[in-house]
Amino acid sequence: MELMTLLLSGLQPIHLLTLVAGIGGGLLLGAMPGISPTLSVALLVPFTFHLPADTSLILLGSVYAASIAGGAISAILINVPGAPANVATTFDGYPMARAGKAQEALQVAFTSTLVGGMAGMLVLIFLAPVAAPLALAFGPAEMFWVAVLGITVLASMGTGSVVKGLFAGAFGIWISMIGISTTTGTHRFVFADFLEGGIHIVVALIGLFAIPQVLALLASDESRYQQGPRRRTPSALASVVWRTLRERIALATGTVVGVIVGIIPGAGAQVASILAYDQTRKFSRNNHAFGQGDPRGVIGSESANSAMVGPSLIPLLSLGLPGSPTCAVLLGALLIHGIFPGPHIFTTSGDVIWAFLGALLLGQVVIFFLGLLLARSGCLVTRVPNELLAAGILVLSVIGTFSIQHNVGDVIIMGWLGVLAYVGAKAGFPPAPMALGVILGPIAEGNFQMGRTIAAAGDGTLQYFTSGTLCLVLMGLCLASLAYGLLMPGRIVQSAHSDRLPVRETS
Repeated sequence: MELMTLLLSGLQPIHLLTLVAGIGGGLLLGAMPGISPTLSVALLVPFTFHLPADTSLILLGSVYAASIAGGAISAILINVPGAPANVATTFDGYPMARAGKAQEALQVAFTSTLVGGMAGMLVLIFLAPVAAPLALAFGPAEMFWVAVLGITVLASMGTGSVVKGLFAGAFGIWISMIGISTTTGTHRFVFADFLEGGIHIVVALIGLFAIPQVLALLASDESRYQQGPRRRTPSALASVVWRTLRERIALATGTVVGVIVGIIPGAGAQVASILAYDQTRKFSRNNHAFGQGDPRGVIGSESANSAMVGPSLIPLLSLGLPGSPTCAVLLGALLIHGIFPGPHIFTTSGDVIWAFLGALLLGQVVIFFLGLLLARSGCLVTRVPNELLAAGILVLSVIGTFSIQHNVGDVIIMGWLGVLAYVGAKAGFPPAPMALGVILGPIAEGNFQMGRTIAAAGDGTLQYFTSGTLCLVLMGLCLASLAYGLLMPGRIVQSAHSDRLPVRETS
């Protein structure tokens, strides 16, 4: 009863107003390519200096959760993930939009967000003391194998050719290595001055997804997307929500993976969504439709990246360990208001933290309803002629890319990567494995180099990376995932960048 009272303290009128404003702004910021959750939260930190601590945390936390959910809007409508966490959503969400089911895909995404987000927040509220020690169990060796587990997904990401899928993934890992090594300080593959700082992950994702999409739209024989029903009744919405909730395997897989990955410091929503998408496909029957507009792909990805939000705050609040760049920004906000994370945070600042958690739990419901409102108007994008849509995507991509580091070199990199991705897709090298390589490469490399440094003072590198129960379990999962991708039928068929649109359906 006391816990319920503390949670309800976050429902004061000023808190509710802040929550709705933060979620509305977060959904819009998340839908803009290049505006990552970290950037969205960081932009608001200066505005919270003179606000009460609980109000500040509610504003920043709501923007964090909503910006991840909002990234599904652009991922589904224009095949450009609003954040790295939404990359896997493009695999099936965009084909659904091209088939005239944009509104349905958005409704599926926000329903999955509700389920995953609520589960993640409940884990944070009730299991934080139990889950915190699990975060400490993941050192560099364990994080390296987590990244390798994600990389094994590449074996099943080819368009009919495992070799091409793996080659595209290796190219993405190479892209992530360009620049000055953070471990050794050496220059790697620096062909021009603007490459010294490396290639930012968001810049790479915009280039790999947005520019090929612009070129594909301009080259398409069709003038616009397929048109779905112009009016969807409340009963149709209820039917979509009900069908989504009945996909128990996809929802459970995405939610469980998101919760586990969220607890691990440094993994992030992008790893959660990629692993959840892959596991959802492997656990589902009749998985040949994945990559061609299967709603289960959207469910797995979006439930995972939303379920990750709550548990990602467990290491931050309980141990003072920011597990992601966004959590590092939230750590700064906590310290600004005199709140010091650690085992005693619920004792020393319990009133503020419980109000914050109660508001975020309610915020999952607000995200659901505001997301459904955006789905009704957002699907109008599918009725825009291809030429205008391509121009809009290009403008947003340039603005979003430049806003990341205010560097014209990033725009040049984005353009060249886009052209390479478009030409590669024509030759059968899909962009999705490249994106996975860009995301997972730095995680694997950074933890491997850190592990080597630690192992030098012990029994050697091989012993360090192959000892321990958790390492052995992760290695077994890697082998099983790789074997499944190489031996089992039903690899993902990417159709996102095809110039040929599906045959029109009648509404």
